[in-house]
Amino acid sequence: MRPLLRRLLPALCSAAARALLARRAVPMALRPAAGTERAGGDARSAACAAPEHDGLENVQQKKIFKENKEKTLQREEPCAADSVDSLMAEMPFVDTDIEEECAMHATSELNSKKKRKRTTGRDVEEGIERKKKKNKQHQPNYFVSLPITNPKITGSIQAVQDAIIQKDQRLSKAMVRSGSLHVTMLVMHLSSEEEISIAVGALSDSKVFVDNLLKGKRVDLSFQGIDHFRNQVGFVNLAENDHTTLLKEIAETMKMIFQEKGIMTGEERAFKPHLTFMKLSKSTELRKQVKKIDSSLYEDFKNHYFGDEILHRFDLCSMLKKKQPNGYYYCESSIVFGKSHEADLVKEALRRETQALLPRLNQIKELLTSPEIRTKISKELFEDRHNS
Repeated sequence: MRPLLRRLLPALCSAAARALLARRAVPMALRPAAGTERAGGDARSAACAAPEHDGLENVQQKKIFKENKEKTLQREEPCAADSVDSLMAEMPFVDTDIEEECAMHATSELNSKKKRKRTTGRDVEEGIERKKKKNKQHQPNYFVSLPITNPKITGSIQAVQDAIIQKDQRLSKAMVRSGSLHVTMLVMHLSSEEEISIAVGALSDSKVFVDNLLKGKRVDLSFQGIDHFRNQVGFVNLAENDHTTLLKEIAETMKMIFQEKGIMTGEERAFKPHLTFMKLSKSTELRKQVKKIDSSLYEDFKNHYFGDEILHRFDLCSMLKKKQPNGYYYCESSIVFGKSHEADLVKEALRRETQALLPRLNQIKELLTSPEIRTKISKELFEDRHNS
């Protein structure tokens, strides 16, 4: 608005100056000269003045009119340039500048948008932080484990790990210790001793349902072939068969039991049993060096048969508590059913001891059947009784 007034006011000022000049010029043209006033004070004296005096007065009046006009014109130019602000100050809306108001409104709106954007961004960041914190608070810290105890499986996996490390020494930090090998059945977050106690109870309740599903049958889980998750995790596959289907049914049953107790168990994705033997997430430093595990490192074992594991035990394990001396996880509780490889190992040890003693037993039998030995033994027994 102010620039518009600046453009219009010079013309307004010029018109006002001309009007003022006209008002001032008329009285001065009619005003008697100073010399005439001194010559006489009344109209008769002025009328009786000499004619030559009239001409002189006209010349003086014209001169005064010209000087007044020049002064007016001199005042007109400053009015157009310097007095715009003073004239505008008399306007009733002088304190309102529409263009500035519009600009200020636009700037205010822009700043408001920026502020909203910053606020929105801050809200998003705070929301992300809250979500991270919430996720951290609900990250799994316990799991139900199916431990791997068959020496054939653990030995074969150790051979694969050694072969990979020979090709890439950095991946030694990604390897899972043989004592920690397991199949994860469920994962959960337990935030208190009370929740741990509830989870222990849920695992205990699961035993009845698992026994009903097994119906006394022996379940052999066959491990064969290697696969990966996004080249971040290497694992041994569990061969698909009726026993694997039964294991999946057990996992779903246990999940429902835990959820009925108020324990949320992991993701909604379908259960995919697998035996992890290496993962990059075991080392933060390693993840900076190695982004993906090259599948060619274990190409020779792609279809390797690792062995069978007899289903006999489930453990409720902690991810964070100190592991056991053998490398296995801290165990809160366990349920046992069927036979285990430990029992087979004991049986096998007894069998080997018995086989080692058999030659000695046979020798004793042969000595006892010999007539000479029998006579000698009888004589020694007779002497012992006589001496006593």
